[in-house]
Amino acid sequence: MNDPVINSVPPAETVASRDEQLLKSLGYKQELARRMSGFSNFAISLSIICILAGGITSFHVGFCTVGGASIGIGWPLVCVFSLIVAATMAQVASAFPTAGGLYHWASILGGKGWGWVTAWFNLVGLLTVVAAVNSGTYDFIAGAFHLPAAASSPITKGGVVGLIILSQALFNHKGIRLTSRLIDLSGYLIFVVAGLLTLALLIYASSHDFSRLVRFTNYSDIPADAPVVPRTPNMLWLFALGFLLPAYTITGFDASAHTAEETLDAAHNAPRGIVRSVLISGVFGWVMLIAIVLAAPDMDKAAQQGANAFYWIMEQVLPRPIRLFLLAGIAATQYFCGLAALTSTSRMAYAFARDGGLPFSDLVRQVDAVSQSPSIAIWSSALLGLAFVWFVPYTTVAAVCVIFLYISYVLPSVAGFLAHGRTWTRMGPWHLGRWYRPLAIIAALGCVFLIVIGMQPPNQQAVWIVGGVVAVLVVSWFGLERRRFRGPPQIRT
Repeated sequence: MNDPVINSVPPAETVASRDEQLLKSLGYKQELARRMSGFSNFAISLSIICILAGGITSFHVGFCTVGGASIGIGWPLVCVFSLIVAATMAQVASAFPTAGGLYHWASILGGKGWGWVTAWFNLVGLLTVVAAVNSGTYDFIAGAFHLPAAASSPITKGGVVGLIILSQALFNHKGIRLTSRLIDLSGYLIFVVAGLLTLALLIYASSHDFSRLVRFTNYSDIPADAPVVPRTPNMLWLFALGFLLPAYTITGFDASAHTAEETLDAAHNAPRGIVRSVLISGVFGWVMLIAIVLAAPDMDKAAQQGANAFYWIMEQVLPRPIRLFLLAGIAATQYFCGLAALTSTSRMAYAFARDGGLPFSDLVRQVDAVSQSPSIAIWSSALLGLAFVWFVPYTTVAAVCVIFLYISYVLPSVAGFLAHGRTWTRMGPWHLGRWYRPLAIIAALGCVFLIVIGMQPPNQQAVWIVGGVVAVLVVSWFGLERRRFRGPPQIRT
């Protein structure tokens, strides 16, 4: 990887001017406020990944497959795969640092049709992230603080989640300066809360049986009233189904690309943000989840709790004041995770609309004159994310999120694989050299495997959702968009 060390830091004005010139060479003028630092760019991906969101709310998805081995062995395996995807994505991000991110890259490297498909997979995937994170936040609060049964009603949940998402939209509407400060806070908060949670569980655990982390136990078909995974005697397949825990958690790192037009020195900082957020989240998340598994007083009893496994372990191990303090901290990080997810989604919608890719594109692409934020894209993304909460179950939303996002992550890398050294010869300052093409192949093959396991019971509804979206895209492209859609300025003839 080539990433030159900069010995002297130029003034921010000079860096911003250089960024604007690069953006202009790609066919766009600077409309959004470029005020994000390198840390903020890293923090937005770190906040969407948020090991305290997906890692906690989906803990049972991994644990209730083969037990501790799903964490000890399965988590790092998938995180290595995610790091490969992130690295190939980062190389393209360094060459084309735009808010369109994956869609823009795929268009330049593979043609406007490739880019159009990538855009829709990415946008729908990001909308499901907004839905899944905020729905999961509500479920976490309800389970952690034992809210009354009335709180589980669809009307109550839909109303509260609606207020959460709309408040996140309001923060985004106020501008990137406020949003980036909140996201910076989120980055620090994730490290602090995850560290305290890990430390508390290790201190109060009655024993530290590390053999749990490599022990395979068949926990399918439990609990009896609401099994996390249907009964299967195939341990290898069951182990693979547990990959959905790290796969769902380590998503959203494309946010560093989507905020590139608001980031100083984006050609360096956007790829760094992508890779570092995945690497750090993978390591910290693994240590945190190991602590949760080691702290469980009884593995079988914990698995019998199903979706409540994490809460049960916390209640059995930690004193009430410490537990409530940590649970409140986790809930706060999950809120910020939803905030960052909406930021990323709205920037993708803005960039796609800027090139005429969305219905009502002229409206969606508008930038607020005061805050310099894509206000219409923000509010429309918030409302569409809320629609997913109302109509699709959380576990299915999470599975669909993984499928759509990883497809959109891999498509530009495959296009880059085909174009590398041919039509794509000018790289950015961050690149993998000769490792890019073999890693792009691994990313593509791993993505196919994730699609397969993401559609298995109890997430079989994902087959119809993904299939329906694919069918609509095929009909739309060949029926209208192939002739109407022009693509990014750089590929227009």
